[in-house]
Amino acid sequence: MSFDEQNELTLAQAIESANTGLDAIKRAPIVSYNSGTRCLRIQDISQSKEFENWGFCEVETKNYDKFCLKKGDIMVARTGATIGVNFLIRENLKAVYNNGLIRLRINNQVADYTYIYYNLRCNNYWGHIEAISGGTSTQPNMRINALLDYKILVPPIPQQKAIASILSALDEKIELNNRINKNLEEMAQAIFKSWFVDFEPFQDGEFEDSELGRIPKGWRVGYLGEIIELYDSKRIPLSSRQREGLDKKYPYYGATSIMDYVDKYIFDGIYLLLGEDGSVIDENEYPFLQYVWGKFWVNNHAHVIKGKNGFSEEYLFTLLKKTNVRSIITGAVQLKINQGNLCNLRVLIPESNVVEKVNLILKDIFTMYRKNIEESRSLIETRDSLLPKLMSGEIRVPVQGVS
Repeated sequence: MSFDEQNELTLAQAIESANTGLDAIKRAPIVSYNSGTRCLRIQDISQSKEFENWGFCEVETKNYDKFCLKKGDIMVARTGATIGVNFLIRENLKAVYNNGLIRLRINNQVADYTYIYYNLRCNNYWGHIEAISGGTSTQPNMRINALLDYKILVPPIPQQKAIASILSALDEKIELNNRINKNLEEMAQAIFKSWFVDFEPFQDGEFEDSELGRIPKGWRVGYLGEIIELYDSKRIPLSSRQREGLDKKYPYYGATSIMDYVDKYIFDGIYLLLGEDGSVIDENEYPFLQYVWGKFWVNNHAHVIKGKNGFSEEYLFTLLKKTNVRSIITGAVQLKINQGNLCNLRVLIPESNVVEKVNLILKDIFTMYRKNIEESRSLIETRDSLLPKLMSGEIRVPVQGVS
């Protein structure tokens, strides 16, 4: 059978079973200790959290058996702002899932689970999600049966596997780059800790007391404002209506992430963005910090920072990434880090020759970091352009025995 002779199946026809974790979550509360079993939630898939960052839970054996996650399961958010977002379980996991998710377990006699997963990332799929989303404007939701009505073109399974293999190879390289960059960040933090927390390269020298504890002689405690330049006055917020219809060319950043893309830019170069209000700190009370480069736009919810007096953006990133900023936050309901408090944050200021050495080390690390991100962006563009063409048969993948 050729691609032109492919069948059209609904999700209902392609699966073994579909289920939500409603019963499991009633009996699987999230706990703060290591219970040995984790629970997948909507925020975990929408934020692409790694398995080790999912919450632990308690679950009875009968519910674990019913709601455990196995290789090939496709998880779909069924409620909330991220309705329809999906996630492929790529290996058997010691975990269950909560009632905000729908689990699709594909019948491997009918379809390849990876091929189905990539179908759930096409524009056609998102059009279906929009059509079936009900509930309120603030809390949309969908019924399982409505999701299962989604129709998919399915060529022979060997063809499905060949298509999925191409797309998976791109995603695997993207994931490899992500892992490398995680290691690079950890390396940068380890170097920074060695030099500026444990003072390992300076143990043979003299030390003196300071308000931050014992520090190498010749160093001092100063203010963050001495080593950063703020460019907040150049920020221009754009409403969602203003962004409608703009070419999606340059990233538009908010307090914690890219919110959209626009057709013009305000900044060009390497900068740090630090959350100013709303989302300003994580669970460890470290600031929400973004290391950005190139051409971009920023709204008014993130401070725009560059280094000065010899301090590089990479130095500042590693410094601020692990700095507790609870003491400079104002506001009980709407948390805020204002410019004055940010600039008055007390920091250690080493001698200039030490800063120069660390700048050079960090420069090499972050050059590789940026290169990996840029390669991943290119791979994402390639994947997203190939996806609809592969799924529709516009681009055909040769498979032995299938024309």
